[in-house]
Amino acid sequence: MTQKSWMTWVLLMCLLWICSIFKAKGGGNSLEINDCHPEQKIIFIVADNFNGLIGRKQNNLQIDNCIIFLQKNASKLTRRLWGAEWPQMDDKNDSLVLRILKWHINRKLHLCVLNGTHCNATVSQLKAKECSAQKEPNCVFSRMIDRSCHARCLDTETVCENSTYNEDHCKKMDTQNPWIKDKYSINFTSTGSHCLNCNNPVKTPERTINLKQNVTVDKKGKLDPAQAVKIMSDIASIVASFNESSAELNAGGGVTGAVVKKTEPEDVDEVSLAYLSPNDSINIIDSRDFLPSFSRSVTVSKQAFEKAFDSNVSEAFAAVLRFNNMAQDELNSTVLDDEVVAIEMGVAITNLTDKISINFRNLKYEGIPSCRSWNGEGNQPNWTDDGCETIQDGDNITCRCSHLTFFAILLAPLNETISSSDLNALTIITQVGCGLSMFFLGIVLFMHFFMRKTKTSKTTWLLIHLVLAMFLLNLTFLINSFVAKMKNSVGCKIMAAFMHYFMLATFTWFAVQAFHLCLQLYTRGNISIHHYILKASITSWVLPSVVVIVLFILGKYGEQVIHTDNTENNEAMCWITDSDVHYIVNIGYYVLVFLFTFTTFIIMLSWLFCLKRTKAGNAQMSRNGKNIVTILGLCCMLGITWGFAFFAYGALRIPSYYIFTALNSFQGFFLFIYYYNTRQWGEINGGVNKNSDSNSSVATLNTGLDNHKNPYTNQPGKK
Repeated sequence: MTQKSWMTWVLLMCLLWICSIFKAKGGGNSLEINDCHPEQKIIFIVADNFNGLIGRKQNNLQIDNCIIFLQKNASKLTRRLWGAEWPQMDDKNDSLVLRILKWHINRKLHLCVLNGTHCNATVSQLKAKECSAQKEPNCVFSRMIDRSCHARCLDTETVCENSTYNEDHCKKMDTQNPWIKDKYSINFTSTGSHCLNCNNPVKTPERTINLKQNVTVDKKGKLDPAQAVKIMSDIASIVASFNESSAELNAGGGVTGAVVKKTEPEDVDEVSLAYLSPNDSINIIDSRDFLPSFSRSVTVSKQAFEKAFDSNVSEAFAAVLRFNNMAQDELNSTVLDDEVVAIEMGVAITNLTDKISINFRNLKYEGIPSCRSWNGEGNQPNWTDDGCETIQDGDNITCRCSHLTFFAILLAPLNETISSSDLNALTIITQVGCGLSMFFLGIVLFMHFFMRKTKTSKTTWLLIHLVLAMFLLNLTFLINSFVAKMKNSVGCKIMAAFMHYFMLATFTWFAVQAFHLCLQLYTRGNISIHHYILKASITSWVLPSVVVIVLFILGKYGEQVIHTDNTENNEAMCWITDSDVHYIVNIGYYVLVFLFTFTTFIIMLSWLFCLKRTKAGNAQMSRNGKNIVTILGLCCMLGITWGFAFFAYGALRIPSYYIFTALNSFQGFFLFIYYYNTRQWGEINGGVNKNSDSNSSVATLNTGLDNHKNPYTNQPGKK
């Protein structure tokens, strides 16, 4: 029986046996290769002069006993008609070559190719067990039947698994036969399991789509985040408008991307998109081995596609868009290379165990990187680390995230980042210290308003104002973190404004205290300024409010993040979000206050030691402890301890943090001692010295050093 008569016999038998007949692509109820039952052990491929498929349909869904006829050396037109899912057969130079796609490999097909005459007997003799992966790792064997039919079987999952892409060889072959591009070629005439892999793992999208979004940027060239959200929300409708499996997306205004579609659940596998630079075109990568050659890559896991199909979508897709010019968030955070990556799959994908990977390789940057995401809500990005893990390896950064949204890598300045252990220790010291300070400052206020017995001196009034400002500063500082955790932007801005106001007021009262001490020494304790306390109060309470109101109107307050070496332990607080404003308004203002108060402190110390030298004899002083406490109280009253902030750089940064935090946290205690001495002297001398209202602070310092008199009040020649 000739080959032609054998095929005619098979076709007639199938018709009589109620089989479906082969067809050319485009028919009605005809069979397709992907209709073959996935559990079928063997699919027979017959090399012939036409393309077709026969088999028995089960429940009008899938077929078993598939026999595929492939036309040898098919023309260009025929190959296009039959589509990519059909294998190709070439017979040249007495070599029979089967060319398959990654599509066939993913389906783990067991193929048996028949070539020759009298092959109908071969079909009945070959058993499924003869092509078992357990029998041979590559599941490849050859058999000659009656020297007229050559049969060879293989497992598509394993036959090419060890083959690697040879770019030079495949390019040379491509010039001779363009049909080998992106295919695996298996020579059935030769023995062995040789597979020529010409499936280029680096592919370009099949077409380019210009999005119809009217992308606009502001004067600084920044894209409104709301426009980015709108672009991502329209991706699903754009994907449904084309039939290709991939496309490059271009929205203009620095917004580019790519999309990859998966139409069948059997095609599901992870998808990687990679590019060399933010402005370079995006490639589709089939193998992770090639990702390190790109500076940036995004890998969407297989689990993400499976979740998309579980959501009853007709086709799953993964779209990756780059926004290289998105406007900053409220915190003016530094984004690595100003690059924001967005991933969209048309459905909500969350809680992935096989996470999305975003890789940045061989980058030069300054700061501590932190992978962040934004869910697209609000007018400005609100970057959080929820669901994202940051992996840093030298110049490489990998973000592993369990959901899909907008992603960016934020850089925290190196000198603004501390270890998690140091932050935890400083937080405990601050909370305990501020609590104790508030306790002693509260005692001062209680004693002053409910327990005083004499008329309050000017010095005491000024001290009470300082105590009140410091009490409110400690209070706002303690509740600041609780307000920040509420994630209420308006409440956080108000909290930041109040704390900033009381800090500026405290600084101003430091300067007023220094001015008052200098004025007392200059006037020998006789201050005769009209409405002296009222003028000092207006200066110290009103002027800071003007600064705070202006900054509040300009929107300079909000949530500020304290970065640590472990992003999971980062702390948020309500404060000034613009670092330039912080340095000018806070640091700049305190520098002026510090220079004035420190100069006053040196003058007061000189005066105190002058008192010591005037003491008769060389007797040892019996109140050294009290002297030290008095001097510390003077330091706190003048705000000298805040000067340790100037040393918060380099190797002294962490030690200065601890000293600064400890001294300023316990300054309430020292002010309590200072107030107690001032009050005690006033009660003893209130009825004796008529000028006690004006010179009680000098007397307090006197008391701290054995009650010696001011040497500058009785110098010869002075009147």
